[in-house]
Amino acid sequence: MLPLHYYLIVSAALFAIGLAGALTRRNAIIALIGIELMLNAANLNFIAFWRYGSRPEALTGVMFVIFSIGVAAAEAAVGLALIIAIYRHYKTTNLDEIDSLKG
Repeated sequence: MLPLHYYLIVSAALFAIGLAGALTRRNAIIALIGIELMLNAANLNFIAFWRYGSRPEALTGVMFVIFSIGVAAAEAAVGLALIIAIYRHYKTTNLDEIDSLKG
């Protein structure tokens, strides 16, 4: 079995990749993918700390992850709906070109 810090290193790398993708990319879909990577890094931390915790039979980490996956699915659905609406109005998914919230 691998030590806990291996999982934490992978999770930190995954979070850093997601953060870099969300902050540096101009495409709205790629920014949404970066946010999803950050949520997956948090899920990996939940599972790792649950597994290496004092009571792994309690299943608290698994419940947090299931709730987080549900929130991520709702966030992806709403995010994609917003991106489609913005694309229909502005004909672009470039975040720098979307400069007003007027209809």
